[in-house]
Amino acid sequence: MQLAVKRKEEKFVHDHTRVITRLHLPDCMDRISKIIKRVMDMPDEQASNVLDRVLSDFSGRHRNIPNVFESNFCEVSSFLPENAEINRKKKFLIGAYFTMEYSIESAALFNPSIVPHPDQTGLEEGKIRFIMSFRATGEGHISSIEFRSGIIDKKNSIYLDPISDFVETAKIQLNPIYNKHLFLLKLNEMDACNEVTAYLLEKLPDNFTFNELKEKITRMEEQPVFFKQLQSSTIEIVLWLARSNYELKFSQEYGISERVIFPVSENESSGIEDARFVRFVDDDGEVTYYATYTAYNGFQILPQMIETKDFITFKIITLNGKAVQNKGMALFPRKIKGKYVMLSRQDGENNHIMFSDDIHFWQKSSVIQEPSRPWEFVQIGNCGSPIETEEGWILLTHGVGPMRQYSLGVVLLDLEDPKKKIGLLPDPLLSPNENEREGYVPNVVYTCGALIHNEELIIPYAMSDVKSGIASVSVRELLDNIKRI
Repeated sequence: MQLAVKRKEEKFVHDHTRVITRLHLPDCMDRISKIIKRVMDMPDEQASNVLDRVLSDFSGRHRNIPNVFESNFCEVSSFLPENAEINRKKKFLIGAYFTMEYSIESAALFNPSIVPHPDQTGLEEGKIRFIMSFRATGEGHISSIEFRSGIIDKKNSIYLDPISDFVETAKIQLNPIYNKHLFLLKLNEMDACNEVTAYLLEKLPDNFTFNELKEKITRMEEQPVFFKQLQSSTIEIVLWLARSNYELKFSQEYGISERVIFPVSENESSGIEDARFVRFVDDDGEVTYYATYTAYNGFQILPQMIETKDFITFKIITLNGKAVQNKGMALFPRKIKGKYVMLSRQDGENNHIMFSDDIHFWQKSSVIQEPSRPWEFVQIGNCGSPIETEEGWILLTHGVGPMRQYSLGVVLLDLEDPKKKIGLLPDPLLSPNENEREGYVPNVVYTCGALIHNEELIIPYAMSDVKSGIASVSVRELLDNIKRI
């Protein structure tokens, strides 16, 4: 039987008009005081006119732009002259000079994943509400996470929700609770444990906040306990780790298409790459949405995890262990025999699998698939979390072949022993056609997660790292075409 993969008409194309505001500081920090002085020296009437013009130009592009200016003024307020008196309008204007727009998807909108929406109320039988995530890339090739939503009906037609004209970043909570034992394990894994970390952590309770950590560090800096260079370099690593774990919260009034998860910590300053979202159901039936992603700072990558229940509040957590040192991790949607299970690509070439008692710690992995077909001789990897069927776990894979062409494949894994392959699709499920091969990275189709609805596998996929579309295939036909091992 010939396997029929249908490409749907829906396309997701990057839109350069979708902009957020960012703090904009000069490369030389000495210039901050000079900029502030120039504004302060302006006659009040002139400053008022300039501010009015800025508000007129940008208020329709952003919600509450005065709040943005006030927040960015606070970021540079320490550079004000001592005892300076400044009126409210000049505060806003100073904030405006340290604010910039950033077009989050000016370059691309790609590498999507799809999960059922947390809210399925009010739908007719046979319909499902979904959320799709995308990797959005803008100036400087900085990547962030964007969302879209919609409904798939009884016939698997897709209806997308309207996209808002606004895009909003979240409020950042840099004061989460850290578990001292887990914090120490991660420092040890980073080869950062020494007398400084031992002294510092000994001063903290078993569960401490970021503010408590900062307070102890400030005291050490005011009255150094160790050799200055050792103490400073160690503290820098400790703060780097602490800032890699934070919480984001969006206003509930913002629609899902308005929310963007933009890089916050130093380790993701050059981008948040390829989030693989999965709806995870725990043994007690509790549902949590997780996503693994790759944090990139321009030099190194760091595997991170996102945790959310409602796509409003997101916890960002560092993954730990010797087995989470590469890209492309994908969590299974439930535990298997009491353990969390995750796929990974440790060596940049093969598909690996990992098991753990703790979702945040992964120490060992084993190879479950090596390149074996011509279209994947260069490398293979997962394309999102496996999908459960009665006959096994459907695992979408990507393979790289001649001319660095990426194609999607399928592996069937045993339900209770996912280390065991029980079937392979002999040929690629999806390869780039003539309309999909041109882009930033030519000849690539790629996905970060699919779902099954009404007996069809719904696959959002990227086209050559520029735009995205959706394909579907009958699950029954797919399973019938898989060659059993």
